[in-house]
Amino acid sequence: MSQTFLIIQIILAVLLIISILMQHRGTSLGGAFGGAGEVYRSRRGAEKFLFYLTVVLAGLFVIMAIANLLVK
Repeated sequence: MSQTFLIIQIILAVLLIISILMQHRGTSLGGAFGGAGEVYRSRRGAEKFLFYLTVVLAGLFVIMAIANLLVK
């Protein structure tokens, strides 16, 4: 059972890394440190879906980490 939780946690970690990297693909080095000049910008379409997917994946990762600790 613990092995299954570990495999699921590794898969979630890889998916979380990919979703985070896909969000910052269009930013330059100045945009990464707040130099883009945009104060507020709303997310639309695929960017909004990717943001929510990242939040869900992070939540699932935390839940699986806690479950993995409780099983051990």
